[in-house]
Amino acid sequence: MDANTARVKNAGALADIFQGMMTMPESFNLDRLPTPIGTALLVSDADGLLRALDWEDYEPRMKQLLRLHYGVVEMRNAPAPRELRAALTGYFKGDLDRLATIEWRVAGTPFQQKVWQALPKIPPGTTLSYGALAAKLRMPKAVRAVGHANGSNPISVVVPCHRLIGGNGSLVKYGGGLERKRWLLMHEGARIQKGDGSIKRLGGVLEDPS
Repeated sequence: MDANTARVKNAGALADIFQGMMTMPESFNLDRLPTPIGTALLVSDADGLLRALDWEDYEPRMKQLLRLHYGVVEMRNAPAPRELRAALTGYFKGDLDRLATIEWRVAGTPFQQKVWQALPKIPPGTTLSYGALAAKLRMPKAVRAVGHANGSNPISVVVPCHRLIGGNGSLVKYGGGLERKRWLLMHEGARIQKGDGSIKRLGGVLEDPS
């Protein structure tokens, strides 16, 4: 075997190894957390970082989003980090600042990541329209793209896609269902108005809108 043939074979072997590494499935842990609005599914990685948060009744959607972002995914039932569970429990009990202590990681496209990184900057109890967020990202014409990215967010609540609303104040839609979006916004200090489903700031007081 001459030197050129050896180099070609070595390059081929390295390519095979690299391809195998690229197709190895991601391995995540799956845990469940009872909340006032249903059982939350917590997906974390080996480093203890949150990779997905969704709802038990939307588990197929969560798995589809994970496949879109990571390809083949293997999940095993295992407890989420104690700090993660404690922070989420604290949030649902009213300590809204606990969300900021949760460490998370996402995949997605650069544009999706830009949108998702912007969502936690919307303070609890306040909202932003899709158009306003697009303007903040200096992409004022990307309103529809912002909406699509928001809808593809795999980490509900912690990456607060529920704080994005329509330009007229309407709730528009939410991957976990509008009732959950309404509850989360009220929990954070926004009140749902009768009739049009729009919201306004209520100074942190949680009230029943009925």
